[in-house]
Amino acid sequence: MNLSSISVKRPVTTVMFILIVVLLGFVSLTRIPIDLYPNIEVPVAIIQTNYPNVSPEEIENLVTRPIEEAVGTVSNIDVIQSITSEGSSIVVVVFNFGTDMDFATLDMREKVDMVKGFLPEDASTPMVLQIDINATAVVQAALSGADVATLYEYADSTIRPALERIEGVASVSVDGGYTNYVSVRVDTGMLSNYGLTIDQIAGILAAENINLPAGSVNKGDKELLLRTVGEFSSLSDIRQTPITLPSGGVIRLSDIATVNLTNEDLASITKVDGESAVSISIQKQSGTNTVAVAGEINKVLDEIGRTTAYDLKVVVDQSDFINKAIARVGSNALIGGLLAVMVLFIFLRSLRSTIIIGLSMPISIIATGILLYFNDITLNMMTLGGITLGVGMLVDNSVVVLENIYRFVQEGHNRFDAAIMGAKEVAMAVTASTLTTVAVFLPMVFVEGITSIMFREFALTVTFSLLSSLVVSLTLIPMLSSKLLIVDEFQGKHHENKFKVTGWLLDHADSVYKGLDNSYRKALNWSLSHRKIVVFSAIGILIISLASSAFIGMEFMPESDEGAFSISVTLEDGAKTEETSAAMDDIVNRIIDMESIDYIFSSTTGGDFVVAGQNQGTITGALLPLDQRDISVFDVVVQVEELIKDIPGVKTSVAAVSQSGMMTGGGSAIAISIKGKELDVLEDIAADMVEVGQTIEGTRNVSSSLESASPQVEIALKRNNASRFGLTTAQVSSQVKTMLDGRVATRYKLEGNEVDVVIEGDTRYKDSIESLKQMEIQSPMGTSVPLDAIADITVDTGALSIYREDLVRTVTVSAGTYGRDLAAVVKDYEAAVAELDIPTGYTFSFGGANQDMIEAFSDLALALILAILLVYMIIAAQFESLLTPFIIMFSIPLAFAGGLIALFITYRTLNITSIIGFIMLSGIVVNNAIVLLDYIGTRRKMGEDRTTAIITAGPIRLRPILMTSMTTILGLLPLSMGIGEGAELQASMGTVVIGGLLLSSLLTLVFIPVVYSIMDDLHVKFISRKEKKAAKA
Repeated sequence: MNLSSISVKRPVTTVMFILIVVLLGFVSLTRIPIDLYPNIEVPVAIIQTNYPNVSPEEIENLVTRPIEEAVGTVSNIDVIQSITSEGSSIVVVVFNFGTDMDFATLDMREKVDMVKGFLPEDASTPMVLQIDINATAVVQAALSGADVATLYEYADSTIRPALERIEGVASVSVDGGYTNYVSVRVDTGMLSNYGLTIDQIAGILAAENINLPAGSVNKGDKELLLRTVGEFSSLSDIRQTPITLPSGGVIRLSDIATVNLTNEDLASITKVDGESAVSISIQKQSGTNTVAVAGEINKVLDEIGRTTAYDLKVVVDQSDFINKAIARVGSNALIGGLLAVMVLFIFLRSLRSTIIIGLSMPISIIATGILLYFNDITLNMMTLGGITLGVGMLVDNSVVVLENIYRFVQEGHNRFDAAIMGAKEVAMAVTASTLTTVAVFLPMVFVEGITSIMFREFALTVTFSLLSSLVVSLTLIPMLSSKLLIVDEFQGKHHENKFKVTGWLLDHADSVYKGLDNSYRKALNWSLSHRKIVVFSAIGILIISLASSAFIGMEFMPESDEGAFSISVTLEDGAKTEETSAAMDDIVNRIIDMESIDYIFSSTTGGDFVVAGQNQGTITGALLPLDQRDISVFDVVVQVEELIKDIPGVKTSVAAVSQSGMMTGGGSAIAISIKGKELDVLEDIAADMVEVGQTIEGTRNVSSSLESASPQVEIALKRNNASRFGLTTAQVSSQVKTMLDGRVATRYKLEGNEVDVVIEGDTRYKDSIESLKQMEIQSPMGTSVPLDAIADITVDTGALSIYREDLVRTVTVSAGTYGRDLAAVVKDYEAAVAELDIPTGYTFSFGGANQDMIEAFSDLALALILAILLVYMIIAAQFESLLTPFIIMFSIPLAFAGGLIALFITYRTLNITSIIGFIMLSGIVVNNAIVLLDYIGTRRKMGEDRTTAIITAGPIRLRPILMTSMTTILGLLPLSMGIGEGAELQASMGTVVIGGLLLSSLLTLVFIPVVYSIMDDLHVKFISRKEKKAAKA
């Protein structure tokens, strides 16, 4: 007894099973987390080491190289990169996707521990950190409406604690305000007179400001704990700190220094639309629901905003785009589903039949939700895209089953028997067609990197939905048909009286279908009589499609308009925060009146995450919603670049904000890595490539990673002179640094908060080189000496940062693209660079998104070939024939031709999503040929000759073929239009499937029968020759 027979004979059991699925499905769907993309663990770790006051060249030799060589032996490494700047070494280790990062970082720590003892004594302990791209702020708010000191205090004391209590929040940071500290500004003249050093003062303050346990003492039968209490309780305590002189006398700190509570210089300046503000950034915990956490954050911020006198505004909210994108994909799926049901109603001419099949769609989707929940898969763009793609196909199996049951009823069988026999006859065909569609995703296991991770959940969703629809088609559809199916429900007066409008629509649709059926019968007869013309026509279509492919652009992944752009701002090295803020104000004033901009948020805290400085900042521009502006964010980026390109001394880089870019690494579209030994030679080569790149049509933001050499003051100790005063390089360096930049001596409790106590020197030493030379250095002997007496002070130039890749110095020339596809731009760039004269010993290679695209296309091409082979094998197993599946496979080239022509007509590119569409096509388009040839074979087994079987089977299978094709096409139509937030990602995939299915369905109806007849003739001739040879033998 088969599954269909059981479901028909036990209808109550079937209904209860479906209700269980629906109940579990609703519970699962309400508990599935929502995010924009699948959770991706970027396999990157960094090793950070600080070595203060040391040049990049020295740190490169003493710190960076030893660490690079040590971690180079860790397994599964893809590439090792490093950035060495003044006082800092960052080694970035990129692993292959799929690497266990917990184990990898543990292995890295062990390797680093082996070389720690060989690093300079003054270097900090190397820190091994794993990079988490999900650690970016999910919500960022700005507080304005008062002076920044007041705003910072309110944000830090009121808003931060409220946000930190929210479940799922990892951290809250407040930036943009002044921080209080205790300034101890020493009189260097008095310090010299008393024979004291600024470091000694710092040490005394640290030693005095402390509470320590001092054991215990007995009091009667009790033991009392002793504590030595010395912490400062007031600024007066700090001023009265005793200082012991080398001569033995004692003075107070106030005798040689002024002690005041003051504010630090602003480390960052934050503004909203040019108004000073404080920034509040909230990060979520790894693995938590972005939408849910952001929703709770917004609730708290809204509540605070209603009660505060200040202006609290959310400037960044990742959940906003996620909600819009998810809602858009969901609405596309709903519209597609309704269009598919409408097609069914028009073809079936029966409300009951439409309801029977229509139920299979929501039930299959609900069942898919159960499988997603128990496989820990989130609702995101990829899973919802899979559901949208499957919406039209979910009814395909049900259509074939119901249409066959319907035919049995028309032949005179009762509904009960027709349901069992009709479902049984096509059970193998619908199972095989489902397996062919599902099987195309199996080769995805051979695809590596970000492509595999992102499309894994897409593939699983499509698989889950199609397998669910298969079960529904073989259980629910036969059972409901046995109870509800009525033949010719809308026939005659009953139809005319009760459903006039519907009847008119169906009558016209029926006349159209009858005309189509008659035309198809004629075309089929003509095709069988003119087989050569049909074959050559198909070949001609293939040639046209291949010719059109030459005009189809290529890119790695479609860009998504997320309604925001960012401007990275860099001033010359040494620029102060205030200068950077002024330059950013100039930029904001130039762009704030653009019609498409909603608001602008700027912060001087920015730049590369390892080399950010006071000369760097970031401006984020939020655009109006898509339906309120006429241009895309990419057009806005180009306009902004034009408006800010001529600001002297300011380097800017404008880019569209993209969460999809973050998931794919966030790198440049084009990146040329130049490798060699000498920095000056690398700089010359990079400059030539930048100049060449700026002439290539379609490039933008062409720049080099190697910054121009920066002037720096070098203090070279005269060792003989310094030794006479008992001074070492470390002692001199420490005094100079403390005098110029200050030094945190200890911490002081102020109104429940701890603030720094900073020893500061005389600011006049910063005024000029001549003033610096006169700085008094205190010796251990109690005497002082001018700095220029023990050191040579010169001005030189040196690299700001040294970049390395795979243990070799590297400079990267990066560029974005606009107005042209990536492949075309890279082709022209490569041709131009090939004309350059590159010195011996120096090499270059193209990378970036272009390299990602090449690798992904290569993997997907292999997956496509394997998918086609798997489809052939499944069909061969179904028909128990090697020839029949070979005939069916002829529908795949026609589908690919349709996909290419569709991309050409719609001006869409060939990218990883469109290639996934071609892989999908190889499993979808064969279904029509399977249904057709399966029934031709059935007719021939009934005794009909080949031509009669083809002419009879074609028109009979015309209705289900058109229904299944049109439901899939119309189900994907909203998705393929690419309208709305986040729709760009899957639009090209929908376009490929629609184009391929449309052309393939039309041609399959005539081309496959022609190929079948040709192959049958060849088979007959082969058998005849074989029999003749056997007879002669």
